[in-house]
Amino acid sequence: MGRVTERRRTIRIRDGAVSTRPDTLVAEEPLEIRLNGKPLAITMRTPGDDFALAAGFLVSEGVIGDRADVRSIVYCAGATAEGVNTYNVVDVGLATGVEVPDITLERNVYTTSSCGLCGKASLDAVRTTTRHPVADAPPLLLEPALLAGLPDRLRAAQRVFDRTGGLHAAALFSEAGELMDVREDVGRHNAVDKLVGRALTDGRLPLSRSILLVSGRASFELAQKAVMAGIPVLAAVSAPSSLAVDLAAETGLTLVGFLRGPSMNVYAGEHRIALDAG
Repeated sequence: MGRVTERRRTIRIRDGAVSTRPDTLVAEEPLEIRLNGKPLAITMRTPGDDFALAAGFLVSEGVIGDRADVRSIVYCAGATAEGVNTYNVVDVGLATGVEVPDITLERNVYTTSSCGLCGKASLDAVRTTTRHPVADAPPLLLEPALLAGLPDRLRAAQRVFDRTGGLHAAALFSEAGELMDVREDVGRHNAVDKLVGRALTDGRLPLSRSILLVSGRASFELAQKAVMAGIPVLAAVSAPSSLAVDLAAETGLTLVGFLRGPSMNVYAGEHRIALDAG
């Protein structure tokens, strides 16, 4: 299996002084996800948690919604002429009775922000395919001070980022602010898929009493993944996109952006935030 980090030679220039030294970089390799033996998707990822990544991706695609839907997840032989296992190809076997989607080159995959679908079509796709609608009952009620402390807790848990400075992170917190899980990846969408996939294999979906925090911006893709997993609150340290805000409003997701210390913007689902009306 590939390593999470790799070493490369670099030339450092500091105040005019030139030196040569190795630098630690985050690894990036392709992962091909197959479904019942047929190629489904390829994503560039940081090796590790590949089975969770594949499972989380299938949750976000609406293919599976429970661990009982999965019969097996295995590495399979790669693309080398010798048939050597590259650990870059994962095959997910669906349980008997689980519907297999039509896998063609013309698939409309709405999980990427560059898919070309119009906003209305993208919103409709998520609303009609999720098995875990946002339905926290009773609704979470979060103090802004609780949210304000989450980014520092996420940053403290980013072990690989400390060595490379090149990874995104996603974390799940309980409604009490307890860190439940954290994953890192070169792609922020992969980090979320790893969280969701792990929750699926542990039998914890839907994540209806949890907070998802991401280290970067909140794109439509990340909001979609939160909704597909039944997560009621998505917070990001940077800005959301307009379509992410539209999706949050459409599905009842609470969306918080620019979460930096005591400052934050609430874009949708403000009923879950204990706002001081005074």
